Amino acid sequence: MISQDQFNKELDLIITNAIREDVGDGDHSSLACIPADATGKAKLLVKDEGIIAGVEFAQQIFAYVDPHLKVDVLIEDGNRVQHGDIVFYVSGRAQSILKCERLVLNSMQRMSAIATKTKHFANLLEGTKTKILDTRKTTPGIRAIEKWAVKIGGGENHRFALYDMIMLKDNHIDFAGGITKAIQKTKAYLQDTHRDLKIIVEARNLAEIEEILSNDGVYRILIDNFNYEDTRKAVELIGNKCLTESSGGITEQTVRTYAECGVDFISSGALTHSVSNMDLSLKAVD
Repeated sequence: MISQDQFNKELDLIITNAIREDVGDGDHSSLACIPADATGKAKLLVKDEGIIAGVEFAQQIFAYVDPHLKVDVLIEDGNRVQHGDIVFYVSGRAQSILKCERLVLNSMQRMSAIATKTKHFANLLEGTKTKILDTRKTTPGIRAIEKWAVKIGGGENHRFALYDMIMLKDNHIDFAGGITKAIQKTKAYLQDTHRDLKIIVEARNLAEIEEILSNDGVYRILIDNFNYEDTRKAVELIGNKCLTESSGGITEQTVRTYAECGVDFISSGALTHSVSNMDLSLKAVD
């Protein structure tokens, strides 16, 4: 997994690029009608229900645009909110608040939706040992905040990108000439390049599970698109030799049954790619 320093750099890049994209050479709507020294106050109003996420990220956005803006947080990340709740107040230069408004709302609406969906899946897994994982099926350019939202919602992060974990999927295996060759080449590559990366290998059937297990050094086996019966058999075959992960079209209706097969993790791209934004507004107050 990536370090906290790397993660923080990703957040800085997201903010920098988003402000560049949205503000350009100036917020001319605000510049045209609001004096530079005018001050004001606004509230983050909830018009929906779910898990709030992005409060800390909003504070980072405000600090980036104007370090003199003051944020008074009433509801922290990870808490359940309902219609009418006020999450925070922000006060300071009116032009600065308006410059931040859209980025704060876009980020928090999406992060809150992801956290809410993740919390729902995590609740469905209560009482099992299985943890819910995200994937790389994220919105290009804002992966860091989407994966952050998964954590806020009670899920776990899978690998961040292609560089922080090895994941040998069907195409890697086929191009490499088979499972054993793919694993052996990977281990040689890691040794030659002095990299310490965990190896996950995808299995498409029970025979592939057995072949993976004949090789040392595999951290986790991805049990992909298996039915319940074969998932249970796969878990029994694997035992405590390595960790297990189920994936492939698993929904809120089926996630509990897959968990009861005994897998350590279930990964779901739907946590990040299929959500409806939480309705939030940033409103001026007297």
